[in-house]
Amino acid sequence: MRLLLPLVSLVIVCASIGANAQTSAAPTCADLQLVPSPRECWKSNSLKEYHDIPIVQLDVVISNNGSEREAALAAIGDLNDFLHARNVKTINTGEAGSAALIGFFLADSDAVRRVLKRDKIEFLPAMHDEGYVIKPVGKRGVMIVAETPAGLFYGAQTVKQLIRGRGKDAVLLIPTIRDWPAMPHRGLSDDWSRGPLPNMEFLKREIRTLAAFKYNIFSPYFEHTFAYASTPVAAYPGGAMTFDEGRELVAYAAKYHITIIPEQEAFGHLHHVLKFEQYSGLGETPRGAVLAPGDPGSLPQIGEWFGELAKVFPGPYAHIGADETSQLGLGRTHDEVAQKGLGAVYLNFLSQIHEQLAPLHKRLLFWGDIAENSPELVGTLPKDMIAVSWHYDAKPDFTKNLEPFLKSGLETWVATGVNNWNRVYPDNNETLGNIKNFVRDGQKLGAKGMLNTVWNDDGEGIFDENWFGVLFGAAAAWQPGESSDADFTASYGQAFHGDETGKISQAQQELMAAHTTLKNAGLEDAQDSLFWVDPFSPEGQQVAAKLVPVAAEMRLHAEKAITLLAQARAAAKLDNTEALDAMELGARRIDFIGYKFEAAEDCAALYAKAQAAAGDKSRRSEVSEALYTIGSNNGRLEDIRDGYSQLGQLFHDAWLRDNRPYWLANNMDRYDRAAEMWIGRGNAWNNVIQHWWETHTLPPASEVGLPAPLASAEK
Repeated sequence: MRLLLPLVSLVIVCASIGANAQTSAAPTCADLQLVPSPRECWKSNSLKEYHDIPIVQLDVVISNNGSEREAALAAIGDLNDFLHARNVKTINTGEAGSAALIGFFLADSDAVRRVLKRDKIEFLPAMHDEGYVIKPVGKRGVMIVAETPAGLFYGAQTVKQLIRGRGKDAVLLIPTIRDWPAMPHRGLSDDWSRGPLPNMEFLKREIRTLAAFKYNIFSPYFEHTFAYASTPVAAYPGGAMTFDEGRELVAYAAKYHITIIPEQEAFGHLHHVLKFEQYSGLGETPRGAVLAPGDPGSLPQIGEWFGELAKVFPGPYAHIGADETSQLGLGRTHDEVAQKGLGAVYLNFLSQIHEQLAPLHKRLLFWGDIAENSPELVGTLPKDMIAVSWHYDAKPDFTKNLEPFLKSGLETWVATGVNNWNRVYPDNNETLGNIKNFVRDGQKLGAKGMLNTVWNDDGEGIFDENWFGVLFGAAAAWQPGESSDADFTASYGQAFHGDETGKISQAQQELMAAHTTLKNAGLEDAQDSLFWVDPFSPEGQQVAAKLVPVAAEMRLHAEKAITLLAQARAAAKLDNTEALDAMELGARRIDFIGYKFEAAEDCAALYAKAQAAAGDKSRRSEVSEALYTIGSNNGRLEDIRDGYSQLGQLFHDAWLRDNRPYWLANNMDRYDRAAEMWIGRGNAWNNVIQHWWETHTLPPASEVGLPAPLASAEK
């Protein structure tokens, strides 16, 4: 197959790629705007610019190993699919003469070894599993060289990012790259148990996208949303992944070199199982959230769950969760915890779970938050367990959080967070600091993996809002040391959306600035609670005192983000437009938060002025105008109504683009009730206006449902 694509060379730095290149002052390739950024990047001294070569041929040169050939062909197919999506015209191999080559080569052939040796490019031992080389081939093409099919696949993902533009304007950039990951395990944990449950179409898009940015693990999080035969009561129709869907996902992910690690909570976070009478007796407390370690049915139930999962997810790992077991010691284990201590009871049960699941021959991951508080006992855990230390804030150092596990000899992974939960859009200020510092410290101390996390505690999560943080996790786990958040932010729009204007990256920065504005005002960030709170309520008035003074600043950031998105879309056709739609939804919800409080304060201030003028006959028209501004066809009450109804429709569409209908009604009810409340206020306001026309008097603000104006807004 041949593809119409001009070839150009990209000049970075002339350098020798030899055995000591890793320790030399190699450039970072930040100007290529690749995510992750390759370790090493050079210009080939022999490559020149060839604008007159219109054909690029995709080809493969590998060993006769059937499985390796099939895997390499899959990498070629993935690259070809990408080029078709970019509207690059393809022709059959025999239809053109000379062609520039994109070649896929496994490094086990003598010819490939000679080429690498000639160019002083060494495959280091660390590169074997997933590393690759991209280099010019004479004057006519580029070659991807790896020692494994996974390496070829990741090289192809980098080549995809080196193709800029679309159709006849597409250009292939050809640096020389030598690249391999810093961490062997790079995963994403996706919460499927607190609202959103992805549909299969989205899951496949998610898998493709994760793989494109070099994730190799995907971990769905289950509490009650897998359709177990052993606990069918807990799985609502349409609200659980089936066995067949799980197997389909595993097979699909394998084509993209992603291993599925299912997480089933096996200790805490089990309320949606234990609330059923059939299973309530297994709990630490009645209808609680934590399994009772001493109950004779607890371990068999865990065994049944993971036995069923093993039939669907054949990978070498399973995640038992076991975080936030806050009810432990408050019920049936009260006396045991009082006697032995919380940490001892907790860790002993983890060891029992390990023994129960031993016949499955899985390495077990567990969340490290409880064990972290008993560092002297961590060493009692079986040494083949994997501790996953989770922290989601942006503190400067995480050494103390990791040491209890690493010093005990347990393999340790770090779990970062995209900080999407309980927010109308992720707070990427916190996300960047958390991922940058935690992954850096994990690498420094010897952690083997990163599990970036998406949580949906609020039940309102739209996954497509999360890609900025998801991709920075991919970059930080692949790149060695401390990843530059500034370089990543500058590269994001180009790498993920194909945006050459820089405006999408700027839009992300505007939304980060909106979060910062709220945080500086003492309101943390753009929380869901700000979106839903009634600004006329006592709670809303407390918020208003902090928010109203900064509402205009916050709104300008959000509106600038919307404008930048529109400008980027107008400039060129972009990739991953679902994420752009979700980003605009986040920006509009942030903007609405500010407007809601501004409009509510307008209502209070206008009514106070109307009351002050009501006794003056010469000012009756002024009073009437104030009343109509509060509530009428273009009144502030109606504006807030419109905000909830319009944003509710956008939310509905975004939800169904990613998810099954399950749980959506819970969220839409909130939008509907909020809109209905403001409809009711608008209707009631007609009575206030009618009363004014009939009596030329106004009742106290409290009688018409309005608060007093804020002192800071009074003039």
